[in-house]
Amino acid sequence: MNSQIEHNPALAIDVHAHYGQYCREDSSALCNTLMSADAAVVGQRANAAGIQWTIVSPLFGLLPRGKANAVEANRVAMRDIAETNGLLLYAIVNPLQPKTFDQAREMVKEPRCVGIKVHPEEHQYRISDHGDTIFGFTSGLNVPVLVHSGCPYSLPEDYLPFANKYPDGSIILAHLGNGAGRDNQPDLQVRAIAQARHGNLYTDTSSSRSIMPGLLEWAVTEIGAHRILFGTDAPLYSTGMQKARIDEAEISDQDKTLILRENAQKLFNLE
Repeated sequence: MNSQIEHNPALAIDVHAHYGQYCREDSSALCNTLMSADAAVVGQRANAAGIQWTIVSPLFGLLPRGKANAVEANRVAMRDIAETNGLLLYAIVNPLQPKTFDQAREMVKEPRCVGIKVHPEEHQYRISDHGDTIFGFTSGLNVPVLVHSGCPYSLPEDYLPFANKYPDGSIILAHLGNGAGRDNQPDLQVRAIAQARHGNLYTDTSSSRSIMPGLLEWAVTEIGAHRILFGTDAPLYSTGMQKARIDEAEISDQDKTLILRENAQKLFNLE
């Protein structure tokens, strides 16, 4: 990004959100409705919570599980985000849909597309099987990669070999505290980040687990606030609630500023 962006140091940057229809076959119709919102609503909720920029991926590029058309979702998302104030975009890459690589290469040339989204769980492949293909590709794009983490196909430690092999690429392990693939252990993201040789692994606060008392504070102690970014997973979770967790955290104001804004500014080049 560049001079098109005006800064307000008081406002946050949400590095992990979505828009569109939530569609899980194992969820009730009411849950699917409540966890859905179009791009305009996501932007409005972010603005009300004091968030300047929200980086999103379209839900219909991820869901239904194993059936999503990421190619079409990328195409439509470029139009939707161009028409919505306050939103930036991830290009979705799915190794099972090779055309997404060509799309991503072109999308990140556009000012509003600032990163790559990878979701092994929803696209149904193991990151250990496709990581070389994905991160060999993304390391040459000079944009961060937001990856789902904590579930069986995408354990945080499974990303570690690729972070070490491709030091020029930045990887954000989504969902601080998510340990569904390891008996609900809440420390998986932090442990992986601590082992990364090149300082290019990060995590975000977009998990429901991140609101556990003390978890964020412990993570800051273990890996430093400079490795943690603010994320909401909106519209699946309440935008204002997720931001309040950081605002009310028992950490220094300087650490809050790093998490809420400055880390994202630097990582996504939002100067």
